[in-house]
Amino acid sequence: MIKKGASHLDMLNGPIAIKMIWFALPVALSALFQQMLNATDIAVVGHFASSDAMAAVGANTFIINLMLNIFIGLSVGANVVIAQLIGQKDKENTNKAVHTTVLLSIFCGLFMSILGWFIARPVLTLLSTPDEILDLAVLYFRIYFLGMPFIILFNFESAILRSKGDTKRPLYVLIISGIFNVLLNLFLVVKCHLSVEGVAIATLVSSIISSLSLLYMLSKESPDLRIEIHKLKIHWNILKRIAYIGIPAGIQGMIFNFSNVMIQGGINSLGTAAVAANTASLNFDYFCFFIGNAFGQAGTSFMSQNYGAKQIDRCKRVVRNSMIIGPVTVLIVSSIFILFANQLASFFTSDPEVIRLAVIRSQIVLAIYSIHSFNEIMSGILRSLGYAIIPAWINIIFICGVRLIWLFFVFPMKPEMGFLMYCYPISWIVNVAILMPIFFVLVHRSIWKARTLEKC
Repeated sequence: MIKKGASHLDMLNGPIAIKMIWFALPVALSALFQQMLNATDIAVVGHFASSDAMAAVGANTFIINLMLNIFIGLSVGANVVIAQLIGQKDKENTNKAVHTTVLLSIFCGLFMSILGWFIARPVLTLLSTPDEILDLAVLYFRIYFLGMPFIILFNFESAILRSKGDTKRPLYVLIISGIFNVLLNLFLVVKCHLSVEGVAIATLVSSIISSLSLLYMLSKESPDLRIEIHKLKIHWNILKRIAYIGIPAGIQGMIFNFSNVMIQGGINSLGTAAVAANTASLNFDYFCFFIGNAFGQAGTSFMSQNYGAKQIDRCKRVVRNSMIIGPVTVLIVSSIFILFANQLASFFTSDPEVIRLAVIRSQIVLAIYSIHSFNEIMSGILRSLGYAIIPAWINIIFICGVRLIWLFFVFPMKPEMGFLMYCYPISWIVNVAILMPIFFVLVHRSIWKARTLEKC
């Protein structure tokens, strides 16, 4: 499955299902490990600082994700473009795409750091963050955003490695930097008696370690993927390809998280206990999301390389395996979280009201989380085929739209935590019902076109 002496999977030859699992497993573990670190941050401030500190960290979650998603979308575009060029065996343009990607990430990260410092308080105030946690939330936001150049660089570096099937080294780097993060968390919060600033500083330092580690690895890569400082340059023809795929994905992610930010405002209106409960329960969501997203990324990378290489029969097998393995895996994991929701919520807090609300949220949101994995997988595969705008618009209209309608017109009828959370499963069901038939039509059209061109 993995070439001898190489760190990447051969996506163009051999069995697909087992290789997709081997690709997705490190991606999922990387994301899950990262989320465990975030959960540890929350647990540390929850147990060793205060519930207010825990809520302050949680109040930042959606807005941070909102602002990150446009750049994560661009990294998806980079992944698709580089993987297609690898499939086409175009080493010169592959190297240009790598250097364009790295320099783009640096510019984006610096921009976000500056922007985040100035908008922290206005944005958190606009979201009705409770007064008792506002100053703590602003402090966490500003320190966290100082690390944006390194956070965004790491995401783009990981996308470069994923494009050639290397998902293990980002995981190894995260494990090392993550252990350091936990130790520094405990030192700063428990020993130095810091609050949210302690976990924010630990995140900043670990982000520097992880991004620079991958940068060093890429500087030792094969010539087509090797980063050399003097070659850092924006190649505009390649940037346009990355932007064509990445910007719709990023906008989708931003608006997707915008709806979550608005929902966070609704949660904030229910009080600090609801905010803390949502913060704890979100960690279970992320575990399920990242597993489904890992198989979505596997489908994207496998499809990009094989479609670039015009291996049409393998493309069909990529679709089939992605649509089966991902949702089944998510179903198993989400069921475990529902079964042990009470015990898991107790890991984050000892407050009985917070635990009760966290369990209610988990039971509603996680019950059909596997449905959401179809959205991730179908959207990713469509992007790899060049259909970036269609899945973006469908997700914006039928996920975000349903959630906002629920928030503004249905939730006021019964302003309770559980009732608000129904907006999530309802939006997933509606979106899958719309996207799935369009997905199969577009996949069939792409395969037909590729076969026609191959015969010509």
